[in-house]
Amino acid sequence: MDKGVYCLLFRNRPGEIRVGSLGSVPFAGGWHCYVGSALGSGGLARAERHVRLSRERDRSPRWHVDYLLLDPRFTLSAIVSAPTSRGVECDLARLISECPVPGFGCSDCRCRSHLFWRPENPTEEVTAAFRALGLACRYQNYQERE
Repeated sequence: MDKGVYCLLFRNRPGEIRVGSLGSVPFAGGWHCYVGSALGSGGLARAERHVRLSRERDRSPRWHVDYLLLDPRFTLSAIVSAPTSRGVECDLARLISECPVPGFGCSDCRCRSHLFWRPENPTEEVTAAFRALGLACRYQNYQERE
């Protein structure tokens, strides 16, 4: 499986979710973008794990993003991904850094966050960020686009 970087696009209703060590986190309704790395041994199959978790919702959360995948207010709408051997996860997060959820998904780096809120569907913005990094991205739709 290819290694790379990905962005999960969620549509969500507002609410508060207890997220591991972050505690209770308020989420505005709209859209959230989560930037993740797939440079480990499973490569981009990690993104497919997120899809399975969002559908089955039968496991305990391991990472911050799992709390969103398991919460019924969050719907995984799409995944934008790109194969790369470069560590560009933080670069991608910086390109879409507006409206961060502080401390989310960035415990292993110096970024302010790897999760960002948008009032509208951020697909075009996210794919433009991939292109700005010289990455040819793939878009996988899991829900009706709005």
